Amino acid sequence: QKRAAHAWQKTQQLINDGNEDFNDKYASYTASLPATIQMCGLGQAAATLLSAAKGKPDAHWQLYDNLSQWLCRDEEEAPYRGSDHLINAIVANDRNLYLLAQAEALAWLEWMKKFAAAYLKKPEKGKGEHNG
Repeated sequence: QKRAAHAWQKTQQLINDGNEDFNDKYASYTASLPATIQMCGLGQAAATLLSAAKGKPDAHWQLYDNLSQWLCRDEEEAPYRGSDHLINAIVANDRNLYLLAQAEALAWLEWMKKFAAAYLKKPEKGKGEHNG
């Protein structure tokens, strides 16, 4: 439930910001990130988000930051508890913690994907429309 609450809070923040194009991109990146994590690993996926952001606070960076906040939060259950930055935490810790963090990232993303698809993604043109 903490995962769901965190993902919902991040979704609400994006909704309140009201940037539909940004939110649509965020939803797309959220949908594809689990596959990237499964194929390449959490570290490569996180580095890819940062690389795509190119130092700018775009939707790639926002997704990285939200995931980082979840995995590095100051709670006992957090894999990288108290770390300041996800990439720093990944390279500073061992394989067992990495695998735990990767599983936790995928679990969090299940909630984020659902919320993003429902509340952030723009409707596709032609979907739901009836031509008479």
